[in-house]
Amino acid sequence: MGGPPGPLSVVSNLPPAISAVGPRRPASEPPRNSRAGAHDEGHLDLQEAFIDGSFAPAKHGGAAVGKTKRGKGSKIMAVADRQGLPVAVYVESATPHEVTLVHATLAERFVSPLPKRLIGDNAYESDRLDAELARRGVELIAPHRRTRTHRTQDGRPLRRYRRRWKIERLFAWFQNFRRIVVRYERCAENFLGMLHLACCLILLRGL
Repeated sequence: MGGPPGPLSVVSNLPPAISAVGPRRPASEPPRNSRAGAHDEGHLDLQEAFIDGSFAPAKHGGAAVGKTKRGKGSKIMAVADRQGLPVAVYVESATPHEVTLVHATLAERFVSPLPKRLIGDNAYESDRLDAELARRGVELIAPHRRTRTHRTQDGRPLRRYRRRWKIERLFAWFQNFRRIVVRYERCAENFLGMLHLACCLILLRGL
């Protein structure tokens, strides 16, 4: 048997300590809200936002799949900011009307503040939805249907409707990701995860 081991040698090429990567947060400072980060830093413009839905056919069925005239599938709801960048995405069965999915879509937003104005097509023209959003501090802007007799929309706010092409452009960007053009996942959470990944890539390119 040999003698007692000698002292350990010091390795000079070790990486620095993990705490040296960034400044240490004071103990009294609350943790940063990740949902508020993008808005607080001025990356997303929520002075106005646009909402719309799109149909994604489902090949294998599963949760959040419903029947339509176009077949079985899911509905992708999305909200885009003033620049056309994604603010919220939501997956639901394709059966419900889009006007009933507005609150659930806003609840899935990536930032804490609500948009000041929410702009949609005439599918979102609803007095009840208008009143509910107004109580939350959101102005709903949607053109009236032709059959409506009592009109409440002013022509000046409707000028913002001309920029609704930005939500259509967001859905066109989604078409570049084949995993969300057609739904192959049986679990709705997995399909929503693919949508979140697509939004991350779009935000990284646009911010």
